[in-house]
Amino acid sequence: MQTWSLVSICVLLGLLVRWGVSFNSYSGARKPPLFGDYEAQRHWQEVTYNLPPHQWYFNTTDNDLNYWGLDYPPLTAYHSLICAHVAKMINPGWVELHTSRGHESPAHKLFMRATVLVADLLIYIPAVVLYCLYLCDGSAKRKVCTLLCFLLYPGIVLIDYGHFQYNGVSLGLALWGVLALGLGRDVLGSLAFSLALNYKQMELYHALPFFCYLLGKCIKLGLMGRGLFLLARIAVTVLVTFALCWSPFLSDPSQALQVVRRIFPVARGLFEDKVANAWCSLNTLVKIRTILSSDSQLYLSLAFTLLAVLPSSVRLLMKPTFWQFKLALANSSLAFFLFSYQVHEKSILLACLPVCLLLNDLPLVAIWFLQVATFSMLPLFLKDGLLVPYVVTSLAFLFFSTYLLSALDRCSEDELRLGAYRRLMICLPGVDLACVVRLKFYVSVVLMATLSIASAALAPPPRLPDLFPVLVSSCAFLHFFGTFVYFNIVQFSAPPGRKSQKKSN
Repeated sequence: MQTWSLVSICVLLGLLVRWGVSFNSYSGARKPPLFGDYEAQRHWQEVTYNLPPHQWYFNTTDNDLNYWGLDYPPLTAYHSLICAHVAKMINPGWVELHTSRGHESPAHKLFMRATVLVADLLIYIPAVVLYCLYLCDGSAKRKVCTLLCFLLYPGIVLIDYGHFQYNGVSLGLALWGVLALGLGRDVLGSLAFSLALNYKQMELYHALPFFCYLLGKCIKLGLMGRGLFLLARIAVTVLVTFALCWSPFLSDPSQALQVVRRIFPVARGLFEDKVANAWCSLNTLVKIRTILSSDSQLYLSLAFTLLAVLPSSVRLLMKPTFWQFKLALANSSLAFFLFSYQVHEKSILLACLPVCLLLNDLPLVAIWFLQVATFSMLPLFLKDGLLVPYVVTSLAFLFFSTYLLSALDRCSEDELRLGAYRRLMICLPGVDLACVVRLKFYVSVVLMATLSIASAALAPPPRLPDLFPVLVSSCAFLHFFGTFVYFNIVQFSAPPGRKSQKKSN
């Protein structure tokens, strides 16, 4: 009973932080003619409510795809339709075809913020609570501390409640999939992840670990017996889920093909804006966009992404344990973010979810990465007028997470799993690697604080207008790449002790 009381307090604190951020500005506020992501979400409600499904993804006189055309899978459209029906009951003008474009009012802002909060209460937050209580090791107190840190992670809060999106839906569904697999409910896990994939196509970042874990488990059970039966049940579940989600578009192949074109816009180029991935960072030195054709850029990113994700996936296929699964999720999502095609700065949230799953196992590394991930989106927050919530939530997360999880105390070489690094540094046997990691953490925090202050307070030189966004993205890229190497080494190292493995399947 006491544990659930503490859980309730944690959830209330998480909701308080979310609603506090929602009072601030949002993407595209008072910036015609296109406004921003807030208007995109509102416009999708307008389109799905007033037009039949076969027109949702096509350019028509009533649906100008150049004005925030729908470019997410069908489940996002259905969610927009549900929100539109509620909006219609409150104020029909919010979803009136054509005339509602660019609508901004305090009442509508309250409604839109409330839709995000309801989605979190129904999908994301329950999954976080159950994961921390049932799949995290340690005492009840430690589980509750992990839960609070998970809910206070500022990246997703600032994007969903500040910038304005519904990442909590897709990430929440993916987390339900992780939870189900961790509890041995493989078919339910497949269902949940299929729904996540049908909500946002970026969930492909997590697809290979789900596939390899389930296939590896089926092989382990025997493909001539129980494993084959499990594989068949999973396959039927996935196919039926996709068929139901896509049913309005399957009667006409051109409809389905147009949906695919919209959700995979390869014509947009290798990257947009200043993203902390390999291609944007490399482009500051070598102008990839100028040297290579669009097709070459696509093939290059595909090849590097597959090479980056392959070792982790093969390892998981050979050793389908829940510990390996969590690490593979982090490695796969980071590989996609660093090397794949058409990456947005907000896509780092797909890597943050599996890293949050490791808060209890590798607290210092997880907290460090999550802090950098939030920092990497600083140019976006500044554009949206979210500097104050960025500073407050980042400092609060850094303080509470390092204190509650004893991150700076739980960072011996064994706890950080630096054994492989120790073997690689045979020429420097006396170096205290744990001390080096702590020092790098302090330096990193100071560097992020310095760049944050400079970005907010200083004007860039006229000849280098993008100086601070480039410095932020390059700094974050180095952190992300280093974490990607670290997680791969940990995944190929010896697994944690028996206590940490008791939840493995």
